[in-house]
Amino acid sequence: MERLALFAIGLIFGGCMGFLVAASNGVTLEGHDHATDHGSGHQMGAADHAGHDTPLELAEGTAPEVKIMVMPDPVSGYNLHLMTDRFAFAPRAAGLAHKHGEGHAHVYVNGTKLSRLYGEWMHIASLPSGKVEVEVTLNANDHRMLTVGGQPVSAKTMVTVP
Repeated sequence: MERLALFAIGLIFGGCMGFLVAASNGVTLEGHDHATDHGSGHQMGAADHAGHDTPLELAEGTAPEVKIMVMPDPVSGYNLHLMTDRFAFAPRAAGLAHKHGEGHAHVYVNGTKLSRLYGEWMHIASLPSGKVEVEVTLNANDHRMLTVGGQPVSAKTMVTVP
């Protein structure tokens, strides 16, 4: 009986430590099905690029704007800096109803989704060699891609990786 109790205590503390390590590294638990377009490593196609079901069309002049810079990190990998106007990151609202002017971003490398982004900065551990396209799209809380005139609210840059 004592072994069973120690085993249960070990599982609880081990699980808690795992969650703490994951949280300190920015890993989040997703509350919905990632078989659509949210899975890491998913190859993005024209339909997938739209987000969950259909894009969220915004009126020109009210839509957010986005710019990105990708620069080598002094230690390893690359740092992505996302700059937005008329847009607030709302990580606690991810998966909830759309609220104008807030949401999150999706980061793509050579058309493959790398991650969600809930703030202005992201470290990318590594990029493939050669010319690499990094794209960031802005998405509503409900994950629909924001668009204006049918075009994604996004920014792209090319990075040459040795």
